[in-house]
Amino acid sequence: MRSMTAFGRATVVGEGYELTVELRSVNNRYLDLNFRIPRAWTAQEERIKATLSAMGVSRGKVDISVSLTDTRAQSGASLLRPDLDVARNYLESASLLEAELGVKNDLTATRLLTLPGVMVPVKEDTEEDDDAVWAKLSPAVTEAVTAFLAAREREGARLASDVLDKLSGIRELVATIAARSAENVATYRVRFEERLRAALGETGAAFDENRVITECAIYTDRVAIDEELVRLASHFDALEGLFKSSEAVGRKIDFMLQETNREINTIGSKCSDAAMARTVAEVKSELEKIREQIQNIE
Repeated sequence: MRSMTAFGRATVVGEGYELTVELRSVNNRYLDLNFRIPRAWTAQEERIKATLSAMGVSRGKVDISVSLTDTRAQSGASLLRPDLDVARNYLESASLLEAELGVKNDLTATRLLTLPGVMVPVKEDTEEDDDAVWAKLSPAVTEAVTAFLAAREREGARLASDVLDKLSGIRELVATIAARSAENVATYRVRFEERLRAALGETGAAFDENRVITECAIYTDRVAIDEELVRLASHFDALEGLFKSSEAVGRKIDFMLQETNREINTIGSKCSDAAMARTVAEVKSELEKIREQIQNIE
């Protein structure tokens, strides 16, 4: 089980460049990808989408940032060429000083190369094709998505542990409801028979055992929750299996919680005393807490 909240980052250093890919996401019903990528590389968005899909990212609002840094200028490795206009300006100024002030003009080509602004980086106009760009980008994307998925799995494991604890508590509450329901059915027969005997004693009428059996059967049928308990047990088993799954199960869990809540509501409508009603309310409260948590599950 994976969370939809996560962050992943990877940096790849190549010859003359440094490439960084970052992914961060929050919960969303569907997969919503938002890109911040160099304009010249926008054609790579479809390939990045395909990589995320192939690696198992299926839900969440995911922001994908790609940044490219040219490291040649930082390392002094970029190509340089002389700016002839700047160099010519230096030469003309030196000649003017020699003519006007009588100083020796010893400005050589070697010294000229060391003056500020004479040597400038060459801007390369070569454009890489899409395959060459992807060859640079793909390793960073794969590494970032791997870190991103690992973060989702760690958060998902924490959520699953908490939810499974809550589910275990709900099972205990349902067991309490089942026991209370059985007690109520048994108690009803005793009380009904006592009231009926008392009423017949006042009138002198004969006691009809078959009538008692019939009335108790009608009551038992009205308040019986055996079918709901069986379905609940099945839903709980299914939920536990989903919480332990490594697949994208958020929608399946949401559906199973709806079915579980439906059974609990049916049991609540058959409650025959206040104690059962309070326990049912507690179960519904715990289910709502689980439902809120699984909104962040992929």
